[in-house]
Amino acid sequence: IRAPGRMQLTFGNESFLDEIAFAASIDPLEIRVRNLKDPRGLEVLEHLRKLANWEPRGTRPRDAGPFPHGRGVSYIKYELARTYVGIVADVTVHRVSGKVGVDRVFVVHDCGQVINPDGLRNQIEGNVVQTVSRTLIEEVTFNRSTVTSRDWSTYPILLFPDVPLVITELIDRPMDMPWGAGEPTSSAVPSAIANAIFDATGVRLRSVPFKSAKMLAGLKAA
Repeated sequence: IRAPGRMQLTFGNESFLDEIAFAASIDPLEIRVRNLKDPRGLEVLEHLRKLANWEPRGTRPRDAGPFPHGRGVSYIKYELARTYVGIVADVTVHRVSGKVGVDRVFVVHDCGQVINPDGLRNQIEGNVVQTVSRTLIEEVTFNRSTVTSRDWSTYPILLFPDVPLVITELIDRPMDMPWGAGEPTSSAVPSAIANAIFDATGVRLRSVPFKSAKMLAGLKAA
């Protein structure tokens, strides 16, 4: 399984930073730019701003319709030592059913020297698709004696109609060390989706998976 441990830490960090940005009335991408001193990280965020055509939160009203749309941003320097990733996720929430759909995911990726661009893009797309599935629907269930999620019916995964469009931009640094790309993107996906759900609905979901029942409960409480 990809990014064990790192995903949970990034989910907590990046979701909380989104909360701080909202409480301080600062755009969530801008708060990262203001407080980041790493030039490579800043370059990733500026490329992400352009790639996703990011509009600051507050310049557009929250969608009050039956299918609200939202955008969320997340950023990571993987293990604080290598591979920079910035993500913007676009989501749609169905207010009646509680279903969350991830429509598009924008990824800017800096892992130093890029050896195989096509292979790297494949890795990034795999990270996104697998982690969207883990974030929205995958859940191990069990009773007092055994695991009960044993097949594709009791442990469903994301199906093709629900796979988001993944748009990537690679920052190639041919004079720098090449770093890994098998896990870093995964770490930032759940928080980007959670922040997008908040942008769409004002509901802050604090644990995955974001299944319909949990989303409906959040909407009711809000």
